[in-house]
Amino acid sequence: MSIHDKTSLQLPKENLEAKDFLPLLGTDHVELYVGNAKQAAHYYMAAWGFQPLAYAGLETGLKDRVSYVVQQDKIRLVLTSPLKSGGEINKHIDAHGDGVKAIALWVDDATISYDETVSRGAESYFAPKTLKDAEGEVVLSGIHTYGETVHVFVERRNYNGVFMPGYRAWQPLYRPEDVGLKYIDHMVGNVGWNEMDKWCQFYAKVMGFAQLVSFDDKDISTEYTALMSKVMSNGNGRIKFPINEPADGKKKSQIEEYIEFYNGAGVQHMALATDNIIETVTALRNRGVEFLTVPVSYYEDVLDRVGEIDEDLAPLKELGILIDRDDEGYLLQIFTKPILDRPTMFIEIIQRKGAKSFGKGNFKALFEAIEREQASRGTL
Repeated sequence: MSIHDKTSLQLPKENLEAKDFLPLLGTDHVELYVGNAKQAAHYYMAAWGFQPLAYAGLETGLKDRVSYVVQQDKIRLVLTSPLKSGGEINKHIDAHGDGVKAIALWVDDATISYDETVSRGAESYFAPKTLKDAEGEVVLSGIHTYGETVHVFVERRNYNGVFMPGYRAWQPLYRPEDVGLKYIDHMVGNVGWNEMDKWCQFYAKVMGFAQLVSFDDKDISTEYTALMSKVMSNGNGRIKFPINEPADGKKKSQIEEYIEFYNGAGVQHMALATDNIIETVTALRNRGVEFLTVPVSYYEDVLDRVGEIDEDLAPLKELGILIDRDDEGYLLQIFTKPILDRPTMFIEIIQRKGAKSFGKGNFKALFEAIEREQASRGTL
């Protein structure tokens, strides 16, 4: 199913507090700057079931970079590497390692999106520009957000090509089966001490988002570490950005570890949705993806806490999948270990069975699992 499927536009409005001066249709793509785009593309295909979609590089006229685009249902990743020394991409990789540079948002009008956000205080990344080829045109514009992360507005209503002008179809023989990932549920940003409210206010003022929920250090703490988080959402609920900051604890929190190794604020994780988390996680484990584990004791009373669920508990326990419930239903979730050499970015797999929340009941077990990994790295 295409990311541009018109049926997706019928979703109900979820966040009535959000202002709709910046209508967002969904996440267009996520661009990561990586040290070796060819090998990164193979990893996301082989381990994660993404399909090859498009390519840009020397063969398409680029002299300074190469990009591979992979897709699974509505999730598109653009993996970009430099072709020469020096330059913006090299500096980004040197400072941060592999990581998310751009969260691209699908809009009806990239020029209006740019004008609305810049007029409200956003720092320009680049002014609106139009890219054209035989398949039509795409209009792009961009603004800065936390750290060196940017938002790119993508207007593609007049484009019928494979991805956007400058790219060609990428059709290698290797096309592994997908693993059932559907769309990006949310993307989490880690920011520095006392910066969470600043960036939440940015999303409220500049982009018209509203706060869905907040968690303080009483909600998200263990014996050793703590953090605070607020979740910002646009009006139709398709774009949700939790923002985390460190809180005082006895030892170094996961947010502090991230900021130390990422060298600043950035995207901590992508939460990818599935309709069958047991099948998805089983496939991922079989392909070598490593997940955090919680003690078996977690499952002794979990059903007392969350109530009846549709799934058998045994495979959830075997895979280490966590369960939580809110007023509207329940969710199933699991988190990978860092997928990079630096202990920075990881991926969450989530299946929502009505729940609109983010797994508050799992925070303690999850963060204790993260602390065990930190201890093994000597960074707790």
